[in-house]
Amino acid sequence: MTMAEVEQAVRTRAAELLESGEVATFLGWENGRFPHQTTPLVASTAAQAEKLVWNEYCVNTLAKYTRDLAYRGRVGIVVRGCDSRGIVRLINDKEISRDDVYLIGVGCPGMRDINDAPLKKCLECRHKNAVLFDEFIGEKVDEVTPDGRFAEVEAVEAMSQKERAAYFERVYSKCIRCYACRDVCPCCTCRECFVDARREDWVGKQNNLPENRFYGITRVMHIGDRCIECGECERVCPMDLPLMTMNRKVIRDMNDLFGEFESGMEIGETKEKLMTYETSDPEEFM
Repeated sequence: MTMAEVEQAVRTRAAELLESGEVATFLGWENGRFPHQTTPLVASTAAQAEKLVWNEYCVNTLAKYTRDLAYRGRVGIVVRGCDSRGIVRLINDKEISRDDVYLIGVGCPGMRDINDAPLKKCLECRHKNAVLFDEFIGEKVDEVTPDGRFAEVEAVEAMSQKERAAYFERVYSKCIRCYACRDVCPCCTCRECFVDARREDWVGKQNNLPENRFYGITRVMHIGDRCIECGECERVCPMDLPLMTMNRKVIRDMNDLFGEFESGMEIGETKEKLMTYETSDPEEFM
């Protein structure tokens, strides 16, 4: 099936689910105000489902929206690899239940930005097809594992201590603390983020290098073994910070210490590296 055929099939199926009452809302994408642009769409009627699109500009990962829609009833949603892994993550974190969502899986050929250039996060994607779904529309795309998953991490590790210090200073001095990375991340689900916890005073509200660095490093460690590598944090960052380099540094270290693991691949995961332990775990750092 072509993307246009998948689009029409999704519209038809979404309308059926909404009309039957099987879902209260249906989540997908609609055309934006400008060419080569889409925006998330929450449809609550069959007529609104006709606005749904499926094309190479559906850049937003949708999973996190389900958390705020589930109170209205079951949510229908189009899921690719990244969206479905986000759903798995939310279920495992007990933010939603499996019964809260009806998943229509699709295969993703890779998305493009508003300038028609391939998205970096899609070039790095390891799972293009939905890993969890109730039904699948269209054909699955070929899964090709990209090279150089940790190339940027290795480049930073190869720096001298002085060079690394300067590198991180450049990175975090640019941060404007807009929290777009936190807000878009399907792993950032705390009802009160540590940066908003005024009574505990974890971190100040000023925009300066030490506090920016504290925020960035704390967030990376907090999602370390739950990151699904969707790349949304880096995509939405208005300052183009290399946030996935930070995330993958933690992922690589955990893989080296505890063995290969990818988050968001199956419901009921018990292998999160920072949530479990074994008496045989290495303790070289002690």
